[in-house]
Amino acid sequence: MRTVFRAPRAVVDGAERPAAVLVDDGRIEAILPPDAPVDAPEVRLAADEVLVPGLVDTHVHVNEPGRTEWEGFASATRAAAAGGVTTLVDMPLNALPPTVDVPALEVKRKAADGQCVVDVGFWGGAIPGNEPELRALHEAGVFGVKCFLLDSGVPEFPALPDPRGAMRELAVFDGLLLAHAEDGALVGEAHGRRYRDFLASRPRAAEDSAIAGLLRAARETGARVHVVHLSSADALPLLAEARADGVRVTVETCPHYLALTAEEVPDGDTRFKCCPPVREEANRDALWQGLADGVIDLVVSDHSPATPELKGTGDFGSAWGGIASLQIGLAVVWTEARRRGWSLADVVTRMATAPADLVGLRHKGRIAPGAAADLAVVAPDETFTVGPLAHRHPTTPYAGRTLHGVVRGTWLRGERVDHDRPGPPRGRLIGRGDA
Repeated sequence: MRTVFRAPRAVVDGAERPAAVLVDDGRIEAILPPDAPVDAPEVRLAADEVLVPGLVDTHVHVNEPGRTEWEGFASATRAAAAGGVTTLVDMPLNALPPTVDVPALEVKRKAADGQCVVDVGFWGGAIPGNEPELRALHEAGVFGVKCFLLDSGVPEFPALPDPRGAMRELAVFDGLLLAHAEDGALVGEAHGRRYRDFLASRPRAAEDSAIAGLLRAARETGARVHVVHLSSADALPLLAEARADGVRVTVETCPHYLALTAEEVPDGDTRFKCCPPVREEANRDALWQGLADGVIDLVVSDHSPATPELKGTGDFGSAWGGIASLQIGLAVVWTEARRRGWSLADVVTRMATAPADLVGLRHKGRIAPGAAADLAVVAPDETFTVGPLAHRHPTTPYAGRTLHGVVRGTWLRGERVDHDRPGPPRGRLIGRGDA
């Protein structure tokens, strides 16, 4: 069915402008002047609303099957839709089995099938000894493979401190390696309630050293690499230099590193624990500069929930490290961005277009002719207080915060997603190369 979205404000080509967006058969047919006559039903936006492309979150831990009590495809995709996310890519851990070969990928796809209200793709995993599986995973449609350069926190996904073997294999077919970059030799142990002890146990130097090693390996092998969840701003010059030298490296950071600071974390409040950790205010400011300069390419959630019993122990050594923010990532980033003079278009470009480009989904994350009609309506000036979310568990460090940016509606391929009563799930399981 044809529909026209009439928006006094729409994010098109990286900027806001008035537009009428004509949708037909799940695709954007044309971008027209706002008052262009069209014989089609209308969705007319209010003056305080902005039409944006559906966000693409390429760093989500859904944890199903095996640890579905932590999250799950049904709850994760409902949360995504509520936050304007129309496509997510699931990490290879912490599900059981981890996605380190094609049979495990098929188990995960079977678990997801029929549950998803937004589109879902998958990363594979690189662990010691599975180099022969990487081409098969690539051909089966994963967008790339992820490794940990130190202990991942789960025994079934062991560390790959020397990723060069995997990178040489990936370079043959131009696959992408994602790396959790911390140097285990520089990471200490911290137990107890004091956040400063936990922060000191995972210093910036651990990230900087691991990233330097990853970049040397990328130079040696020619492989494409992606640094996940960058938290150390000290690594930005290394990354900028490598890119200028022709190293094919991309970088992401996360809402918690752009919005939270070490100075505000209360002792014992393990809702704030993540690895690498939330760092000091000056470091946060430098990350924003790295994002503005283009050294950091994109912002994704690293949604990594766990049960309240695992997350809220009060001991930063034993609590699960991960922050739940899939539903509110846009609001978290926008609230801080607007304070810094950024536009909503600046934010959306880095949370929709850039992640889509990372995984080669050129028909996602943008309002353009031929693109999927994955859209969200946002009221950027409206505030809300973070309360119960569609995630399986309510544990988040943002609870009780007042944020700007209310998502008033989400559309997947031109059809509205009601995350409260979604009806038959219409999300698709997608793979590399899907258009």
